[in-house]
Formats: sequence, structure tokens, C-alpha cells
Amino acid sequence: MLRKLIPVLLAIAVLLTACAPQGAPTLAPAEVEGTAIAAAWTIVAMTQLALPTATPVPPTETPSPTPLPTFTPFSLPTLGLSLPTATPKTATGACDGIMNIAEAGPKSNVRIENESGGTATFSLYLGKPNAFAQCGFVPGLSPLSKNSSLTVSIPKGEYFAFALIAYPDGSSSNASGYVNNRGGDNHTFVVKIKKEVIVVP
Repeated sequence: MLRKLIPVLLAIAVLLTACAPQGAPTLAPAEVEGTAIAAAWTIVAMTQLALPTATPVPPTETPSPTPLPTFTPFSLPTLGLSLPTATPKTATGACDGIMNIAEAGPKSNVRIENESGGTATFSLYLGKPNAFAQCGFVPGLSPLSKNSSLTVSIPKGEYFAFALIAYPDGSSSNASGYVNNRGGDNHTFVVKIKKEVIVVP
């Protein structure tokens, strides 16, 4: 009887074993490590996604420096002597213009020699009317370079002579004197421009 019972028990045991709930499978240590690392990276990624995004700060316009005011120097006056260009004057007017040589009567030659050592701007001025009612500046007297001369014909009268002298070193001076062309004189006058004086020998 026991012999008949063993195969029945064995069949029941197999059935029970087959129908029994299965146990949870166990993971290998490498699988547990990989799962933990994946979970950690998932947490890090979700934390990064939860952070607010940084909005870029709009650039601010850098003010450019204001240019400093510029200084414009005043122009300096220039020195120069030029002969007046006024119309001829008669005895009834002032003697501040150019003399009318054609109507000023008899003339004598004057040789002007520049011995000043510089360039001389020369002028002759008849300050009061002569016998022909003419006075003023003698026209046509050009600047005289160093050691040069000029011969002009001037009417009779007593003239004031003036020269502005410019030297090669940049300095300057002036010279003055009188030239008296009298009625009876018919020779050539020599007028010498010296460093500070005008001489009629």
C-alpha cells in the first residue's frame, strides 16, 4: 500500500511545486550598480531641467567720451608798409594821397642807394603843396634789395624820406631824413639809406 501511495504523493508534490507562486528573481551585483548609476543620472538631469534658464543681460550702450573743446588761436597781425593808393590831391585837399607827378612842375632825378644791409621799403612824401599845388607820396618806389639802387624823377619841393628795413636775420629797423629838391637844382641827388638814417651827401 505504501508502494501505491508514493507515486501519488510524488505526483501531488510536482503539481504543488508547479502551481506554487514563483519567488522574486535576484539581480547580479553589476546589474544593481548599473541601475543605481542610471537612477542617479536621471535625478541630475531632472534637477537641471527644473533650474530656471538664464536670460542674457541686454548689452548696455557704453557712452563715448565727449570730445574736448578745441582751441582756435587768433591770427596775429602782420607788419607791412605799403604805399597809399588814394587819388591825387590838390592844394585844396589834404596831402595824404599819391602825388600827381604830371602836374607837379619841373623835376630832378634822385638816385636812391640802399646801404642798410637789408631790404628797404622806401617812400618820399611832400607834406605841403609845392608851387604847382601838388603834394603827397611819390609813386613807383619799389622795395630796394641789399646794395641796390633806383633812380626816379621827382618834382621840386622838400620831401620827408622814410625806409622800413628788413634784415636777413628776421630783425627790422627804420630810417628817416629829408630831401630838399630846390628850384635851381638840376643835378642828380644821391640819397643813401643807412642802417638808421637817410643821408643826402
